[in-house]
Amino acid sequence: MTSEPGNISHTVSEFILLGFSCRWEIQILLFSIFLVTYILTLFGNMAIMCAVRWDHRLHTPMYILLANFSFLEICYVNSDVPNMLANFLSQTKTISFARCLLQLYFFFSLGTTECLFLSIMAYDRFLAICRPLHYPTIMTIKFCSSLVIFCWVYGFLWFLIPVILVTQLPFCGLNVIDDFLCDLGPLLALASSCAPIPGTVLMCGTMSSLLIFATFFYIIGSYTLVLRAVIQVPSAAGRKKAFSTCSSHLAVVFLFYGSVMMTYVSPGTGQEESMQKFTTLFYSVLTPFFNPMIYSLRNKEMKDALKKVLRGS
Repeated sequence: MTSEPGNISHTVSEFILLGFSCRWEIQILLFSIFLVTYILTLFGNMAIMCAVRWDHRLHTPMYILLANFSFLEICYVNSDVPNMLANFLSQTKTISFARCLLQLYFFFSLGTTECLFLSIMAYDRFLAICRPLHYPTIMTIKFCSSLVIFCWVYGFLWFLIPVILVTQLPFCGLNVIDDFLCDLGPLLALASSCAPIPGTVLMCGTMSSLLIFATFFYIIGSYTLVLRAVIQVPSAAGRKKAFSTCSSHLAVVFLFYGSVMMTYVSPGTGQEESMQKFTTLFYSVLTPFFNPMIYSLRNKEMKDALKKVLRGS
């Protein structure tokens, strides 16, 4: 097997993000659509954070996790959408090498943190429904805070090594990325056109797959046990409330993981570029937009708290 280059320094000082190649009129239309989506995403997630902060009835682990998840979604869309919007209006569509790698690190770290948050939210629902007598003693506010800190710290450590490996790759002049952000797959494809990089591709693919599948199967396993317990609840009202909460969580899980799996299980393997852009757009822009609606529409406590926030009382 051809060895991977060790000390080849990159000669690229900036990348060109093609984004969505279409006529200027279509670019302006897309800019308007994504700008409105971005603003509504910020508003929806900030509303959930304010509702949890101001309504004392929501000062429980489930809603504390939800408020932190909403804050994460705000950070997530800010890691890629502002630059995407700026590129719609830019003639050069360039991003510096350092900014590109910084965006890659934050984008992937926040995505990793989201996987971990979805896992501990599944764990919280498992404890609440399958172990209701032990729930108050296990899922204390202190333990919940520790889980939140763990998600943020571990999320930003997990992809540190792959990003460092990407900084060492040879970029020998090709600098056009057919995407709207500095994503892992296109960067690996650019580097592999200069020299074989089997080690980095293997490392990135392994770490992506390990994170995605481990958290996904843990979440599915947790909700399988939850749904089995929900079916055995004697009260129809209790069953309905538990099922509504779990179904909203599962909807977010499938929206996020469905698109992520299509993109990152095998980065740099030549996935069709238009499909990669669509899947990346789906989980990085549209999923954070839909999440506030999914979590609030089927949750009476959250709907009541949001009404208070919107009324300003």
